Amino acid sequence: MAKRKSNWRWVDWLYVFTIVSQLIYIGYYLEQILKKSAENTMLSMTVLQVVVGLVIATLPIVVERFIPYRFPEILYAVYLIFVYCSILLGTGLHFYSRLYYWDKFLHVLSAGLLAGLGYTVFNGLISKQLRQSISALLMSLFAATFGSTIGILWEFYEFTGDRLLGLNMQRYMLGGQLLRGQAALVDTMGDLLADVLGSCLIALIGYFCIKHNRNWLNKLTFTKK
Repeated sequence: MAKRKSNWRWVDWLYVFTIVSQLIYIGYYLEQILKKSAENTMLSMTVLQVVVGLVIATLPIVVERFIPYRFPEILYAVYLIFVYCSILLGTGLHFYSRLYYWDKFLHVLSAGLLAGLGYTVFNGLISKQLRQSISALLMSLFAATFGSTIGILWEFYEFTGDRLLGLNMQRYMLGGQLLRGQAALVDTMGDLLADVLGSCLIALIGYFCIKHNRNWLNKLTFTKK
């Protein structure tokens, strides 16, 4: 029997670009660490986070090995973009500190990704027949709520880490000094606002796409291999 050729999707090329970019970064900075190992403790931690980024980017492929479905291409693509922007650019190349609103941009992006996932979850909970008649507004409200809720849970995670481990994920300290009043709330409230905006934006786009053509939902549905 002839072997069936594997068909590469466009998102697979995006995966290759993400992985190769991170490998180039790791290779370059590993050389710097080996040359000046005593002076590069922070750099070593940064490189380690980029290595973890390789695993995170590959995780959906590993999961697909054990299930008879493939993730929606558009969601996987946004997922890879988020990994690239948050880990390689944000952490590896210090965009978080160099660009003031980089963190907020990533919150909008991740919330949009989660809202898209909300459509996928909703599609998985209803039949194909019902998918053709159910209210577009109801689906979009679910997507917006899903994305916003995960964003809220993430802030709970950051608060827990700050409270128990003395971290500063919610930016309530500046230069080792505690901020006071609204100054201590700016980062958290900004993150929540970005989460809601990202979720609502994708939900709004989804609403009009569904009203125009119900088959648009197929782009956010798991497909059989």
